[in-house]
Amino acid sequence: MNNSLKYCEKNKIKLLYSVGLICLIVSVFLGVLLGSTPLSLSELWHWVISGGTGESTDSILRFVRIPRTASCMVCGAALAVSGAVIQATLANRLASPSIIGVNSGAGLAVTLCTALGIFGGWRLSLFSFIGAFAAVMIVSLVSKKLGASRGTVILIGVAMNTFFNAVSDTIVTFNTDIAVLSRDFKIGDFSAVTVKKLIPAAIIVSVTLFILFTLTNELDVLTLGDDNAVSLGMNISLMRVVFLILAALLAGCAVSIAGLLSFVGLIVPHIVRRFSGGKASRLLPLCAIFGASFVTLCDTLARTAFSPYEIPVGIIMAFLGTPFFIFILIKGKGGHARA
Repeated sequence: MNNSLKYCEKNKIKLLYSVGLICLIVSVFLGVLLGSTPLSLSELWHWVISGGTGESTDSILRFVRIPRTASCMVCGAALAVSGAVIQATLANRLASPSIIGVNSGAGLAVTLCTALGIFGGWRLSLFSFIGAFAAVMIVSLVSKKLGASRGTVILIGVAMNTFFNAVSDTIVTFNTDIAVLSRDFKIGDFSAVTVKKLIPAAIIVSVTLFILFTLTNELDVLTLGDDNAVSLGMNISLMRVVFLILAALLAGCAVSIAGLLSFVGLIVPHIVRRFSGGKASRLLPLCAIFGASFVTLCDTLARTAFSPYEIPVGIIMAFLGTPFFIFILIKGKGGHARA
């Protein structure tokens, strides 16, 4: 009987990976082919075999579609995994980078960088991480100091969101030159993505994901609760900080690329966990795959739904994420359901 259950479980996980990879491949092709100037598969294939030279599609693919699709994949994977790690570390499934202030902390740092004339590169990613980490640590420390319930943690995060956004708005008010950039950044958008922004963030995200995938056993132990983790010999304070640093790195890099994308770190981990279970060795890779697919599909929809007009992808995510968050909030009775 046990062998039969294990066999079914393995098949279910294999099916999830298969579905995820198919979704990712389809979303990538749609992201590359669709837009204000649609391309066909034959045009894409001809561009590939010709080495990308001497074709009218070269500049579209090289400078717009491919960097944008790659950015969607990087941001989606980063935010989905960051959300899953934050939820496990804080033992709160309502937590996500956009809800507890992590994204807005990174956003404040990016706004400061933009005001100082830093528009991309390693410095932008670094400062974005610092802002994200400062936000998640403030929420974590204040919640621990107050002995806050899981629902109260969310309220503290919402308060930090408001505060960081207010500081960002103040900077924009006194520096009107960045007002247009700030508007797109606060909504969340990939239209201004550049290779200069993408490469440093993509490298950091890749390394961080690799580190997290090697720490899945430790994350599973941490989710057992403080008493159980200590009895198994874990330094919970150290590991909690390590996981929050890694989650902040992911969220900060995503914000440095596309701005304040909302709800990715909430929707994707919830749906994936429902089918894969809470084991981190399965949850994190599947979150990366489905997160990349989700953001890429949302961006493609934002570019094509009202063609020739394009709307920021953050608007699509807000329409999808708000009812989902309300549903989870009601179902969990304010976050007090078992995490």
